Amino acid sequence: MTQTEARAQLDKFINKFSPNVAGRAREELERMRALLPCATELVYDNFNALAIGFGPNSHTADAVFSIAVYPKWVTLFFLHGAALPDPKKLLGGDGTVVRHIRLTEPSTLLSPDVRELMLAAIKQAKVPFSPSDKHQIVIKPISPKQRPRRA
Repeated sequence: MTQTEARAQLDKFINKFSPNVAGRAREELERMRALLPCATELVYDNFNALAIGFGPNSHTADAVFSIAVYPKWVTLFFLHGAALPDPKKLLGGDGTVVRHIRLTEPSTLLSPDVRELMLAAIKQAKVPFSPSDKHQIVIKPISPKQRPRRA
């Protein structure tokens, strides 16, 4: 699949959501792309949500972040967030690995506190991002059964 085809497929997945949520998802993806221009985006249109992972390569285990699009909101996941220092208690979740922040405002991802957490996550990544890598979108398996994408 070419990058043009992959981007078109991602757009189709996003278009399943309400205009408000789809617009928000696109805004947050653009913010992530600006922050990580060398990242590989791993796109999963799964049962519960549309998930777009951001990592240094196409290996799911190496992804550092994920933007998950749900019918009513968009969430930033820190895929190894349980190991992050979080003195301001911004991260939600109580699992052994993943933490999240619901992106309720356009400014959430841009806030200095969230950026600090993101930089810490990038520093602790097992495989580093390389500035020389080229951005790419990889469409991963698509779930044949999905919850409704509109609330």
